[in-house]
Amino acid sequence: MLVIGGFFYVYDRIYLESGTASEKKTVLIEKGDNALVVGEKLAGEGIIDGKYFLVLYLFNKNHLHSLVAGAYEFAPGLKIPEVARIITGGEVISTRIPITFPEGWTIKQMAERLDANGFSKNDFISIVNNPSSELKEKYKFLGEIPKGKSLEGYLFPDTYYFSKDATAQDIVEKMLKNFDVKITENMRDDVSMQKKSLYDVVTMASIVEGEVKNDDDRKIVAGLFWNRLENGMPLQSDATLEYILGDNKFQHSIAETKIESPYNTYQNKGLPPGPVSNPGLNSIIAAINPAQTDFVYFLTDPKTGNTAFAKTFEQHITNKAKYGL
Repeated sequence: MLVIGGFFYVYDRIYLESGTASEKKTVLIEKGDNALVVGEKLAGEGIIDGKYFLVLYLFNKNHLHSLVAGAYEFAPGLKIPEVARIITGGEVISTRIPITFPEGWTIKQMAERLDANGFSKNDFISIVNNPSSELKEKYKFLGEIPKGKSLEGYLFPDTYYFSKDATAQDIVEKMLKNFDVKITENMRDDVSMQKKSLYDVVTMASIVEGEVKNDDDRKIVAGLFWNRLENGMPLQSDATLEYILGDNKFQHSIAETKIESPYNTYQNKGLPPGPVSNPGLNSIIAAINPAQTDFVYFLTDPKTGNTAFAKTFEQHITNKAKYGL
């Protein structure tokens, strides 16, 4: 009976069950990906119910080594045999160009990557630097952006698949739609309950993105920066200097910390006039739900990447001496 029950369980998961995805999903199968890796990607997007059932099906059909690399689009509700047919039949999205925008990239960096892939850099910059009233009306969350400010911070970093004839408008809207989906209503409610604006949160998240890469550290640093604001202290963030100078330095000189710019948080208290990059989801979450601590200073060890926190300036000086900074 157990054997029979197991058979029907596996049969049900392969032939009758579909994944949890409720919308079309695009997945990139890279050259060298084996069946288990592909199964993990598909299961992670909710396209299939479990990676091992796909592997078992491919093994049974002698297709374990028949996977075809490329970008695939999957409609919701597909069963494993249908998914297997697509990925072994090479039904790739041949007219789509995959482009990845890393977390923390600026509009300028995104424009350069678009240009390298055959899209108009100038059209993209024109739209994002001068968002139209129609665009702000369509995406209500843009309503908090001050007049004259760009879409910096709202172009969600991700891997996108653009058709070869996609316009700059198409590209920008796809990124804004992604932001709209990723920043849930619960997250926006949390922002409202804190009496903050989403614009301020995105600005803070962009700074956190440039300062630390560890998710636990992000929450502590976000809380630390909010503490500094509450205490009337300047943020003194190197991420804002990088935005001004267009560099990516671990540490800036004293002269650079004195550069005249409204984005210089060494010289100006409060948040900068706007985001200094396009932050990822974890940095935005950290800015909304930071760790509650008494820390107001931190530094990063250039050798290990570890972050040292301090509640007082004296402790901070001790940490600097410890790490030779």
